[in-house]
Amino acid sequence: MELGNESGPDDYDPMGEAVSGGPHVTAEDYRASFGEDLLRTLDLDTWLTGEDLSQVYHRLAGEVRQAVQQEERLLDVVRQEIFPRITRRPSAPPCAGVYTVDLPEIEKIHRGLLFNGGVEACDGTRLVHDTLPLTILQIGITLVSYQGNQGTWSQRLFRRDLRMSGGDPVDEMLELLVRRNQRSGLNQTSPRDQLSELAQRGIMAYAERAILLRRSSAVWRMGHGSPAPYELITGSGSMDLMIEGTKIIRALVEEHQKFVFVASEPRDRVLLTIGQALRPLEFAIVGTLAEQIAEIVERGHYRGELSVDHRWDGEELTPEEWIRRFRDRVASQVVVGVYRATKMAPPQVFYAHAEHAELAAAIALADSILQEHRGFPLLIDLAHGVGASVFGQDTLRGPVAVAYADLGVPWRYETERTSRIG
Repeated sequence: MELGNESGPDDYDPMGEAVSGGPHVTAEDYRASFGEDLLRTLDLDTWLTGEDLSQVYHRLAGEVRQAVQQEERLLDVVRQEIFPRITRRPSAPPCAGVYTVDLPEIEKIHRGLLFNGGVEACDGTRLVHDTLPLTILQIGITLVSYQGNQGTWSQRLFRRDLRMSGGDPVDEMLELLVRRNQRSGLNQTSPRDQLSELAQRGIMAYAERAILLRRSSAVWRMGHGSPAPYELITGSGSMDLMIEGTKIIRALVEEHQKFVFVASEPRDRVLLTIGQALRPLEFAIVGTLAEQIAEIVERGHYRGELSVDHRWDGEELTPEEWIRRFRDRVASQVVVGVYRATKMAPPQVFYAHAEHAELAAAIALADSILQEHRGFPLLIDLAHGVGASVFGQDTLRGPVAVAYADLGVPWRYETERTSRIG
């Protein structure tokens, strides 16, 4: 049983080359990254025994100390040399730059927006029960505000490889084997299993953004991750989902505009490096969402039949034309930035409409300073906490376990890991 609160890393791109076809790792690359040769790493004589904990602690402390000290030495250089270049980048948005939010503005946002229900946050939770005869996906979406208002929505999908049609049993068995050969292992993911990717990530990503757009009544909407995550930009293999998902994002960007999304695990280490050089209550607007998704759009395979309305303002487009127009006209209106809420906290990457980016960043900062150690919006954590409570494992695991027990097979379809104690 898997519990997740997001569709994965916020701008995750699993479309990368396969290991065999990707760039080669040279001996020099390895040595530069890990400070030793690969052969030394493989030499078992260099491995520590389990009882030698004193050496483990000493090595860990030394590596952490050196890494942090070297990183800290670069922060002033980043401020002096990199910050001024942010506004001079050829593709920088007009609002690019480094900003400071003062405490009176934070207090004004607390009183005027956050604590009176002017901001609502949305987050999703998913549970997967994966066995040979049946895979159950449970998706729960939660919308909350600080006034105590909350809403929850859920969906369950039941995936079976075998659905008897009354035809030739041998043909049905062979078809079953073909289907299962195309799927990933139990509780695993595989690029071949597009239906799993679509169901587990794409539908939840769509639902989070659709509920923010259509069910929230707040002036400001706060989301988790990127407003246009990989799962929706690619449709997770479904061109119908790509069209419908980008329609929602387009409406959120072009019509509502007052939104802020905050990422959890962005892959852009350059942004995070800039963020580490920020002082508390500072934020930097660096680029656009169009830049971020450009490579995905260029490398993507946008082909296939469509069963949904694919007219953009009355003009019928192919999937490839649609996603390129989305990149150029919609994603270009969304800026990407990074902020730092407190001295103790790490930087956080955010997304906002270019016309409202400064206020959006200030709202994210105002909510994030409520968690000194995390520096992450408390409202998103609240949405996650409510979702985990309402849609927790017991809401799926208990009823499913009872159903299998009633059939006399309580453990027959469990995997080793799901039945493991501790």
